[in-house]
Amino acid sequence: MDVLASLRAARLVPVVVLDDAADADSLAGALVAGGLPVAEVTFRTAAARDSIKAMSARGDILVGAGTVLTAEQVDQAVEAGANYIVSPGLSRAVVERCQEHGVLALAGAVTATEIQAALELGLTTVKFFPAGTSGGAAAIKALAAPFGQVSFVPTGGVGPKNLADYLALANVAAVGGSWMCPRDLVTAGNFAGITALTLEAVALAASLTAGK
Repeated sequence: MDVLASLRAARLVPVVVLDDAADADSLAGALVAGGLPVAEVTFRTAAARDSIKAMSARGDILVGAGTVLTAEQVDQAVEAGANYIVSPGLSRAVVERCQEHGVLALAGAVTATEIQAALELGLTTVKFFPAGTSGGAAAIKALAAPFGQVSFVPTGGVGPKNLADYLALANVAAVGGSWMCPRDLVTAGNFAGITALTLEAVALAASLTAGK
């Protein structure tokens, strides 16, 4: 499976926080029903590992683990079925463990120095986080000049109002965000609401990238 190609095709990566693994299957179903069979489940809660396991077992959604800070968490996520690993920053230990497992590593990098370090580790796609406070789309556009071979997945402060700014950039592979699956709707069990938000997000992304 070419995970990066799948993320590029999706254009949007829902960033999911699950407090109860019992909600994982329903949330995955809501995203799939909304036309977005991809998710990044953050390792911020104790339910993350079991949530990834439940979602990956479905077989109809591409599941990644987010907020991965250690090599041990990489092991746990991959064992649970994660197809890719996302980190807020650049960790050699995390990247190398991902490479050992043969899974895509999306490490955070927002400065020229961090991007060079990522390139030295063999990465050509990085997470741009937190996008909103790190210069946003303008910064990513500027980085295209010295780093033409690098693509970015901006996350943090991205939503419907500024999505067009990011998707307009050739060096943006996909955009991460949580607006289509807010934590309060997940906790309330309002999965129909999540499907509706996802449908809106997919339609918006499609309209912004039409003809590209």
